Amino acid sequence: MMTEFHRGIAFLLYQTTLLLGILAMPFALVAHRLGLTLTVRPLIESAERTYERADGRADGS
Repeated sequence: MMTEFHRGIAFLLYQTTLLLGILAMPFALVAHRLGLTLTVRPLIESAERTYERADGRADGS
């Protein structure tokens, strides 16, 4: 049960970071025009790795 709970939380975290990345797009475009860079990619990649590890545990891998 704890594994399913962990996988669910990891999935929620991953989906939330994707949503934040999508919502940040207009700000990223404006920042890019000003010569700034918003680094959202590492946050999304970290959440994706966490979800993949949690999903692998649920499969018995």
